Amino acid sequence: MAERRGDRRGDPAAEIGAGVLSRVASVVYWFVVIEALLVLTTAPGLVALVFLAGDAGNAPLIGLCFAPVGPALSAAIFAWRVFLNDRDLSPARHFWRGYRLNWLDVLRWWLPALAVLTVIGFSLANLGLAGVPAGYGLVLIVIAVAVLVWSAQALVLSSTLALRTRDTARLASYYLGARPASALGLLSLLVAAGGLVVLTSDWVLALLASPFTLALLRNADPVLRDATERFTA
Repeated sequence: MAERRGDRRGDPAAEIGAGVLSRVASVVYWFVVIEALLVLTTAPGLVALVFLAGDAGNAPLIGLCFAPVGPALSAAIFAWRVFLNDRDLSPARHFWRGYRLNWLDVLRWWLPALAVLTVIGFSLANLGLAGVPAGYGLVLIVIAVAVLVWSAQALVLSSTLALRTRDTARLASYYLGARPASALGLLSLLVAAGGLVVLTSDWVLALLASPFTLALLRNADPVLRDATERFTA
């Protein structure tokens, strides 16, 4: 295993400038560029969602629309890692580098996770027709939340470390128990995201994806430090 790193070019401090205004402007620039690239790379799925009715029969297609989201979020997390460690004025370059390095590794576990969530969503939508006890729905919701938290953990790990798929799955599961504070932080972020969608719109969440991915990375800092020290060369 190895740590994924952005490429370095020149002196970041000289590129950004020493003044407070220059540094603030560089932060705003990073947020805007990362957000624009997230919207661009997830646009095919987001546009398709607009034309899909929200009935249970469309659950597989709705799940498929979220396939581009995993690699896009991974690229954003990769870029934010550079921002925190060695900031410059090239967020787009780091985003695309992260996308190129991570998209296939992320899809290897992202698509199975989406499949599980799709089946759960379809089952929840048809609970009344199935005639099963109400407690069954609660169990499905708990499983869905667990899959989402695990996926968020796996996303950060596979975005910043060069891991085999089975190692990503194993470490994501391990750190949910070994670093419960990080797991609770992930759960809090997911609850906040869900609340934002309920109170406003899913488009508002899409437009806040840039700070959301940064928050995911910052929350996982203890996990990444431990994984880097123990499992990377």
